Amino acid sequence: MRVLATRRLPGEAWNELADVEIGTPDRRRDDVEVLVVANETVDEAVLDLLPSLRLVANFGVGYDRIDVAACRARGIAVTNTPGVLDAATADLAVALMLAARRRVVEGDDLVRAGGWDMHWADGPFLGREVSGATLGIVGLGRIGSAVAKRARGFDMRVVFHRRTRSNDPGYRGLDDLLRESDIVSLHTPLSAETTGLISRERLALLRDGATLVNTARGAVVDEEALIDELVSGRITAGLDVFVNEPQAPEALRGLPNVVVTPHIASATVETRTAMARIVVDNVLAFERGEPLKTPV
Repeated sequence: MRVLATRRLPGEAWNELADVEIGTPDRRRDDVEVLVVANETVDEAVLDLLPSLRLVANFGVGYDRIDVAACRARGIAVTNTPGVLDAATADLAVALMLAARRRVVEGDDLVRAGGWDMHWADGPFLGREVSGATLGIVGLGRIGSAVAKRARGFDMRVVFHRRTRSNDPGYRGLDDLLRESDIVSLHTPLSAETTGLISRERLALLRDGATLVNTARGAVVDEEALIDELVSGRITAGLDVFVNEPQAPEALRGLPNVVVTPHIASATVETRTAMARIVVDNVLAFERGEPLKTPV
């Protein structure tokens, strides 16, 4: 069984795969049965190049760049790595809340530049509380629920929005959630329905001083409109994802009221190793003719 992978994955589990080639699916290959990607483009054009393909094993929980319907139509299974990155992603979401609201990066920059020349009581770095704030979670799946669990440790009041309406007293319509929350954290997958979900009009609903945190997908938010809001100074943000990765908009780089990280929500040794373990387990299950561990 020939496996084509766009990169070597971390951890010892990777060594359990016997016949792996590292490369890109950029030419016709009749021998490749398994393709390992990290949410990279797998569309009709790629599938045409791999006529023997039977499994796309995705290193990551999100698979918005993989045409699952096209794969299914050709009898190609798709797997992902759910469950194991919930904690790491939730941790980063909370870290971005703290960093943005308490102006941690601004303070760090000031000290490193040798510009700290005032008494602590005179400092300009008055931030906003996380403890006791109202947190609005958009997408209360595994990751959103993990964020809600952490928020309780900060005595935060949690409200949430999801596609399915709920009688839970914490449920809000999306517009109401945006109006009510001090912090909004996004945890929805990217789809046709969620692209641009946080539009210019919805960003305008955020209260002055609110913080938007995005560890989901960049395109869930109207990025240009978000930049305009940040330039105005009305809100703050913590962003781990962007529309055109690996580039982040240049307009964000000089803004003091946004904390930006390079899509590192799952980037811990433990989590990436666990993700690789799931990928390998799916490939080995496929090779043995067993049920896949985490089919999409």
